Amino acid sequence: MRAIVMALVMAAAVVQGCASGGKGGGAAGPPRVALETTKGTIVLELDAERAPASTANFLRYVDERAYDGTIFHRVVAGFVIQGGGHTADLTELPSHAPIVNEWGNGLTNARGTIGMARETDPDSATRQWYINLADNTRLDIAREVSGNAGYAVFGRVVEGMDVVDAIAAVPTHEVGEDFKHLPTETVTVVKARRVR
Repeated sequence: MRAIVMALVMAAAVVQGCASGGKGGGAAGPPRVALETTKGTIVLELDAERAPASTANFLRYVDERAYDGTIFHRVVAGFVIQGGGHTADLTELPSHAPIVNEWGNGLTNARGTIGMARETDPDSATRQWYINLADNTRLDIAREVSGNAGYAVFGRVVEGMDVVDAIAAVPTHEVGEDFKHLPTETVTVVKARRVR
């Protein structure tokens, strides 16, 4: 009887692995996503162990092709590049429910890491994310201006930091009240796809 139960468990595991297409990390390693942009490709490695909610949220948008055609709408030299939420005509895209802020997970806002963008409410992150251009230690600290919480990091750039820097070098201007650091040249995420 025990052998039958073990066989069923093993079969379920195989089916689960096939159904996920190897997307969950495991033996292949942590999940990776390639952002193909108009400046080149950025490959991100996500930390599903320390930031499970943020990673699952990001991958949900990737799998829905929801980042395809979005722009980098905020570029602050020496700080961050931010995207994931707007189209080239500055339309804000719909999002799923906000996720919990995982800022206390031990990951820091070091250069080349990716984190969840949010409002002052710590648990308000939805689809927008940012990549750090420097070691932004102030984003790791609970401050009143940031809702007494830090900003959650959930991965890092493993290829294409030169592309990140090229995006950061694009001049910016102010457009209306909502876009203080909009690139003068539209930089688009052509597509975002899992590569592992």
